[in-house]
Amino acid sequence: MIKVYRKTAIIKAEQFNYEKWVYMRQDAYPMVFGDTAKDGGMMATNPLIKTLEGNMKIKDNDWIATGVNGEHWPIADDVFKKTYAELPVIPRVWADTIEEYKANHYRMHEIFADWDWKYDEQELIARAWLDGYQVEEDK
Repeated sequence: MIKVYRKTAIIKAEQFNYEKWVYMRQDAYPMVFGDTAKDGGMMATNPLIKTLEGNMKIKDNDWIATGVNGEHWPIADDVFKKTYAELPVIPRVWADTIEEYKANHYRMHEIFADWDWKYDEQELIARAWLDGYQVEEDK
């Protein structure tokens, strides 16, 4: 019987911009390299990314994914958008509350009983509890 699975690892990703790479090279994307010129320098053609499976081409608007062990690989934009969703961004106080409740082995429903949450906040907190989150930057 076929079973259904979901991805559980959190990755970091940024969208590749060929023009930015041409001008900034290592500063923009240190994991991307190009063809070697006759003088030994790098040419701004055929960007490649070193992956666990070998060197792979990367195109404008592809995504550069960084895995849990620091490995990189390219993902086409359409595939990326179908496969990955950005983690929710929550305030520090919510993040601290989630971590406190998890550390003290509270159940998720108890966070909703103890705080007065709006409906859309409840969905965001539940998603952050289950999938992970990013903490909102201080203003």
